[in-house]
Amino acid sequence: MSPSDLIDRYVAALPGETRRLGPRQWGISVELESAAGWPLDLGLRISNELLRVQAFVASHHPMLDPWLFLAWNRQTRLIRFGSTKAGDVWINADVPLEGLDERTLDRVLGLVVEGAVTGRNYAAAAAAAMPSAN
Repeated sequence: MSPSDLIDRYVAALPGETRRLGPRQWGISVELESAAGWPLDLGLRISNELLRVQAFVASHHPMLDPWLFLAWNRQTRLIRFGSTKAGDVWINADVPLEGLDERTLDRVLGLVVEGAVTGRNYAAAAAAAMPSAN
């Protein structure tokens, strides 16, 4: 089975909203209870012999410590945090298509969701810790 067919079949069997965005692109809206109560959309794309997965974590906030995300990157496998020039935080994964199977796909998507939830919990706590202007 081709990687595209494998991903099609896997994504179609997921609960919640899923969609085929293009010939080698998919979208998954993770159910709120599986994402700590926050809306979470994953983008999947096949490019350059890789399955690329990404999800938005948090908007820029002055209380976010970007070095913490870099430290987390040293502790993770398959996933990593990144930032836009504006300071928004994203989570990404790149997995080789060679040898991609349902177990690996499930693992990487689970790690992306888990990382996004961890990052969002941290961002919420950091924002709450901001001193008031009073």
